[in-house]
Amino acid sequence: MPATTSVKLLLAGLGLALSLPLFAHDATQEKIDVQQEQKLPDAAGKKGLMITVTYSPGQASGAHVHSGSVFAYVLEGAVISQLEGQKPVTYQAGQSWYEAPNTPHLVSRNASNEKPAKLLVWMLLDENAPVLTPLKK
Repeated sequence: MPATTSVKLLLAGLGLALSLPLFAHDATQEKIDVQQEQKLPDAAGKKGLMITVTYSPGQASGAHVHSGSVFAYVLEGAVISQLEGQKPVTYQAGQSWYEAPNTPHLVSRNASNEKPAKLLVWMLLDENAPVLTPLKK
């Protein structure tokens, strides 16, 4: 099964309203595109997942966690990010941050109401782990 198909099936099974290619687009959700998914032969049971996250002006993600390590890099625009126990930080294009596994990501949103923003995100996850798990409100 192609990597993008397995990710789509996994996300669909979780009922996540993420906008991946061939998913119904929900204008209120950020757009997530899988760039690459690869099992890692030197890390048994793990996969590397590279995605882009595109925010329209003023758009935000819901609070969530990732079960693995996350490295996020701002490709364009500016993004406000807040991890549990930390203050919100505005990251500009060219800046990056790290998220430890299972750290609640309380705020992730476009800092601008006029310009789009885009992230490149690399994750180290268990082979069958979802991209993210929404936090209950």
